[in-house]
Amino acid sequence: MQSTSESVAVQAVLNRLVDAWGRQDAEMYGELFTEDATYVTYVGTFYQGRHDIVASHRALFDGFAKGTRLADETLAIRFPAPGVAVVSGRGDTYKGSRPAKLSKIQTYTLVLGADGEWRIAAFQNTRRRPLTEAVSHRLAPGLVPVAERR
Repeated sequence: MQSTSESVAVQAVLNRLVDAWGRQDAEMYGELFTEDATYVTYVGTFYQGRHDIVASHRALFDGFAKGTRLADETLAIRFPAPGVAVVSGRGDTYKGSRPAKLSKIQTYTLVLGADGEWRIAAFQNTRRRPLTEAVSHRLAPGLVPVAERR
């Protein structure tokens, strides 16, 4: 079992990610990833390496995502091995008020570097389909995640 301080350190990385997005700072955003990180967007685009992640976010912040903020909600942090953290959460980009329901489900894999810093080694972002999810859960109740069975 990992300590609370490790969970706090991992969450701090995600908080810095949100801050970097809010500043629209692609370099600051990219520094939170390992040199060889992978990044999969909700539309299925695959980026390989920090340089690719920074360049794509520079373009995003100058275009589609200009002036947006990032909402992030951690659902779970687990440590499957020493120096490895897997974070499941929800997220979204927005302008104006933060959305009440976040439309994407995300997985971060973080690793503890030799320098003692946690960095994101892999990121997967998937758009949620609430209507499809609700219909499938109604037709096949066994598909409802345990955490949502109440």
